[in-house]
Amino acid sequence: MKKVLMLCASPRKESNTMQVLEECARTIEESGLEAEIVSLRQMKIRSCIACGKCAQLHQCALKDGLNDIIEKLKVADGFIIGSPVYFGTARGDLMSALQRIGMVSMNSGNFLSWKVGGPIAVARRGGHTATIQEMLMFFFINDMIVPGSTYWNMVFAHQPGEAKEDTEGIQTAVRFADNVAQLILKIKG
Repeated sequence: MKKVLMLCASPRKESNTMQVLEECARTIEESGLEAEIVSLRQMKIRSCIACGKCAQLHQCALKDGLNDIIEKLKVADGFIIGSPVYFGTARGDLMSALQRIGMVSMNSGNFLSWKVGGPIAVARRGGHTATIQEMLMFFFINDMIVPGSTYWNMVFAHQPGEAKEDTEGIQTAVRFADNVAQLILKIKG
């Protein structure tokens, strides 16, 4: 079965970012694909140390749990990331994870190439577009395919549960998730 792996960067339990990704997962599953959400919440993701060992190991030399995510990503057809915006950008642990995932891919046959996906940003007031742009760089440098939606993939929320009150934001994210699923079905038949 085709699968979309989703990565939630929120450190909060039952976060708005997780709620948005859960809505996306339902949409993906309604399209007949499998969706799995992995959270960075309990993880302590380290930054890449540029050791180059991923070229021999085909995984990251740092042992903090990211290799488990990398193995799931290697067999997934799609990849969606969601990050809260606390200070105008994506969370640092997410960006560290993406940099390491990209390094492993580039040194392991470019397993990210042609995977379908993209980013979603959740914030109280602002920083959404800068965060989306920051996260998009990962998808573009790794030869991935990013479908659009009816607006940018951003949801306004602050207190737990407020994400669901942003109906336009949820509709945009869900449409994006559906586009990811439909494109996977078209490309990978």
